[in-house]
Order: sequence, then C-alpha cells, then structure tokens
Amino acid sequence: MSLPEKIAEAAQKGLILASTQANLLAWLDGGHLPAWASESVAELVNGGHWEELNNRFYQTLAFGTGGLRGRTIGQRPAAPEAGDLAKGGAPARPAVGSACMNDFNVVRATLGLYRYCAAWLARSGSTERPSIVLAHDVRHFSRHFCELSASVWTRLGGRAFLYEGPRSTPQLSFTIRQLKTTTGAVVTASHNPPHDNGFKVYFNDGAQVISPHAELIVKEVNAVSFGEVCAQLEKNLDGVTTLPASFDEAYLKALEENILDRDVIAKVKPKLVFTAIHGTGGVASIPALQRLGAEVVTVPEQTAFDGRFPTVTSPNPENAEALAYALRRADETGADLVLATDPDSDRMGAAARGSDGKLQLLTGNLIGSLLADYRLSRMKELGQLPADPGDSAAIIKTFVTTEMAARIAAQYKVKVINTLTGFKYIGSKLRFYEEKARAAHFAATGQALDWEACTPAARRELSLKHSTFFVLGYEESYGYLASDRVRDKDANAAVLMFTELFAALAAKGKTLVQQLDELFVRHGYFAESQINIVYEGASGAAKIRNILDSYRKTPPKTLGDYEITRFIDFGAQEVRDNDGHIIPPETFFLIELDNGYRYAVRGSGTEPKIKFYLFAQEDVPEPAALPSAKAAAAATLAELKTVIEADARTRAG
Repeated sequence: MSLPEKIAEAAQKGLILASTQANLLAWLDGGHLPAWASESVAELVNGGHWEELNNRFYQTLAFGTGGLRGRTIGQRPAAPEAGDLAKGGAPARPAVGSACMNDFNVVRATLGLYRYCAAWLARSGSTERPSIVLAHDVRHFSRHFCELSASVWTRLGGRAFLYEGPRSTPQLSFTIRQLKTTTGAVVTASHNPPHDNGFKVYFNDGAQVISPHAELIVKEVNAVSFGEVCAQLEKNLDGVTTLPASFDEAYLKALEENILDRDVIAKVKPKLVFTAIHGTGGVASIPALQRLGAEVVTVPEQTAFDGRFPTVTSPNPENAEALAYALRRADETGADLVLATDPDSDRMGAAARGSDGKLQLLTGNLIGSLLADYRLSRMKELGQLPADPGDSAAIIKTFVTTEMAARIAAQYKVKVINTLTGFKYIGSKLRFYEEKARAAHFAATGQALDWEACTPAARRELSLKHSTFFVLGYEESYGYLASDRVRDKDANAAVLMFTELFAALAAKGKTLVQQLDELFVRHGYFAESQINIVYEGASGAAKIRNILDSYRKTPPKTLGDYEITRFIDFGAQEVRDNDGHIIPPETFFLIELDNGYRYAVRGSGTEPKIKFYLFAQEDVPEPAALPSAKAAAAATLAELKTVIEADARTRAG
C-alpha cells in the first residue's frame, strides 16, 4: 500500500483529521520534498504514528501575538531528524510538518513577507529594494533559520542584514529603526521550552506587525506554493551583509538613555547577580551595567549559550525554578538583587532582599509598578514632567496587567492606556504618538523631522507639547519599555532601570520590599494570579476553542459565592481606550465580580494553553491593615482559582 493510500485509510478510520490528511498529501504531492523529509514522513506513516502526524500536520503555522511559533523538535522525532537527542545533544534537522517550525515554514514566511513588503513599497511610490534585519537567539536551528531567511530575501532581490551571532529581540527593534529597513524578523521562541522555535516579524517602525499588515502578510504567505518553498531550501549567503560591532555600540548607548540618574548607580555601586539563563541577555546587559558602575556577579552554570537550557525546566524568568541558580549565587556572594532575562532578552525577572535578609521574587506586575512610581516621581523632581501632565504623558499597559498602575498614574496626574495582550499594541501606540508629534512639527515649521536624530529631551518636549510623552509601558508577563527608540519590550533596558531604582532606594536606606509595602499603603493592596491550562496538539487546540466559544455563547452568571456584575466580550463589543481609539476585536473576555475582583480569559498566542488572569484588590486604610489585606486577597484568589479551573475543564469537553 502506498503512503497516500495509508494516509487515506487512516483518515477513513478517524485516526487523523481531514486537515491532517490534506496537508500531508499536499506536502507529498509533486515529489518536492528533500530525501530526509520524505524519509521522515514515510517512517511516521509506516509506523502508524498517527497522533504525531496529527500534531505535525493538523494546521499551518499562523501569526499569533508572537508571529510564527511552534515545535521545532517533534514529540517523536523520526530517525533522519533525531541526531544526538538521545544523548542529550542537538537534533539533526527540524521536525517535518505544516504545523512545525522548520525550514519549509521559514521559507514560506520569508517569501510571503518579501512579496508583501515589495508590494507595499511599490504602493508607497518607493523605488527602494525591500530590506530586512534578521536576529536570532540560541535555540536549536536559530542561526540556520536566520541564514535561510536571509538567503531567500537576497535571492529575491532584497537587502538582508544579519548580526554575527545571537542578539536580543529589543536590539533587533532598535536596529530596524537605525537602518530604516522595510522590515525585520527575529528567530526565537522567547521563554518557551527547548523544543520550540519561532519567527517573529516586525515592520519599519521596529514594532511587531499588527493589522492590517499582519493579515495581508498572512495572505501572501498562504499564497506561496509548496514547490516555491522547496526551490529555496539551499542557502546562499553571498549577498547578505553582516552587521559590524558599531551596531552593538549604538544599541548600548541607546540603552543608557533609559537612565534618569547615572550618579546614584556610580555612588552606590550596587552588587547584583545577573543570569541570562543560557540566552542572549549577557551580550548587552552585562557591559551596560558595568559601564554604569554596577558590580555584576554572573552565574557560571548559565552563562554559555545553550539551546537545551540544561539547568532549568523552562528558561522563563517568570518561574521561580529558573532563578534557583541565581538566588543561590546571591546568597553565596551577599548580593541583594537578582536579575534574570529570558533567551531573547525581552523579559526580565527579579528578586530582591528584604529587611529580613531573605530574597523575595517579584512579579512582573510589581516590577512594573515599582518602575512606574520611581520614574514618574524622579522625572517630576528633575523637571522633565510638568506638575499636571494630563493627557500629554502616559503609562501604557495591557488589560491583563495590574490596576495599581491606574492608581500610580492618578497620583502623578498622567493618563493610563490599556491595550490588548502583546507588546505590539504598545508599539503601535508609540507609532501613533510619534506621527502625531512629527505632523505638528511639520505644520508649525514646514520641515520634516527625523525622530531618531532628535535627542531624548527634544523628543520628550515635542511629545509633551504636541502629542503624548511615553513614560513607561509594561505587562504582567515581565515585559517593560521606557524608550521609544525601541518598539518592543526590552529586558536589557529593564535591567538598567531596575538597578537604578534599587540604587536610589539603597541610597535612602530602603529596600525594594519596603517600597512595595509603601505603595500598597498609599494605593491599596493589589495582587494577581494566573491559571494556565496546557492543551497540546490538535485535540488540545479543539479544547481551547471549546472553552473560548462557550464563554461567548454561555458566559458565567456567578462564580462561587460571587455575582458577575460585568462581562466584556472584546470580540463582540466595542471597547475604546483613553485616547478614544477602538480596541481591535479579539477573543478575549474581561469579567468583573461584585467584590471588586476581576478575571480575564484568553488563549495564548504563543503556546498551546488557555490563560486565566485573576486580579485582587483590597483597601488598606492604615499600615497595620496591610497584613490582613494580603491574607484576604490570597484566600479569595485561591478560592476563585479552584472554581474557574473546574469550570474551564467542564467547558473544554
């Protein structure tokens, strides 16, 4: 029996989905596959590994909040793919499959992206060749995918720029703006497990692509034939430009623009432990910290680039386990601060020593709130913000980030803008604010303004006068940004800003933990929690859809002992932000309870999971009431988590 016949029989018996059958046959049709890929498919089909084939072929990778992202190592690798995996080494080849992150999908994405950029330039009246900057982290095949994309781009007639080694995602964003390229892409799966990789796409403003570009790029990608893909699988790097060290230096200098008070770091000389968790963070963060006068202690076991991330279960600074080595190192060396970045250095986690001498892990919500309060207060002290900025200055956060940001913003009289999850929406706001300021300048002077050539002070003054000055953007998932020279979350900058905050408090004899409690007494106690339910593969995707569909069709009326007072369906209701802009429709739900608590529901755009975000809020009328407020919030959150998760598993079917 031939392979197509075996596949058809499996579909008839219900062993694979109809979409799996269609995608498998499309890949086998025409004999375009290289030998190793054909052999891998044949091994899986002949071995009857139908679940593995379902997971690999049930869909085609699509753009989510992080672009393309998926498994690059199969759950059951075929022999031509396996390499030294069994010995703890690297795989030989990426997993074959339309739903996998592999050569085929990288080429397909690059072809579609190039064609969209070429058409967009033509519509704009430009005669420039499409240009792209490509970066990569340390994951399996990251360099290979980056070179493959660059090869495709130059073969098509474009200009491609590539770093000489692994670089962070925020540095890519900065370089796109520096070179003024049409687009950019970074090969990374951020903090995902080692078996994943991705291809995250940026536009000419240095921010991730959003509507309408995203949908139109997807349309071009989907129009690429499989024969076209297979014709581009051989790499040719003759036309690719490797970026010199001067681009690293330019980014390091731009990072220093995030610092408000250089002197306090030089004076205090804070001692801190830094870990890149085997990723790219040390490339920029360590030299930037040392230039400012900090004493940096590294974690030897996690310093070297390693896509296996052998010392952690997952290289995610959100997880306490990922910081275990760094915490131990801090105790060994007497450091009072621990900072950690994920593999592509766009997320930063932190731990700080309290007055009791113990290190306390800080959530992304707490880190962002500490930064917001410090930067607003210090900017006002330095005369960088007026007494009442109003709508001329903003903190931008996601809907699933702590509402303490709104209390802090109100104290300093600046506005808060909420966006959908994904830093690309914060980047989009920065583009709007920049264009508004530039248009006002042109109307007043008749001169076009080069935003990148302006000093930080000039950009701030133009924004305050004509638009909105961006103070800080942050999200609960450990992402922070305070400079519009980068248009994605920047862990390298966050490392510097948090070190400055730590030093400023230390100069006053205070700890970060004490400062947090002061904020809680001032604004009320806010606490957040999450439920992440993982559903992998084709069957898992169906369960996630079931939960989301059921929330829309039959939203909950009560939650345990609490009444639901408000249910916002962002896919069916019009929601506007504080700039009056309509929030793009999305399958996302925000639910408010009669006790003042809230929770949100969304499917992850980067991982096979559904996420529930819980928000607690308790009044703190006096300092003595803070412990009881913390206890009440913890108890109520635990109760709500139990009810929400049980309900979700029922809705999953």
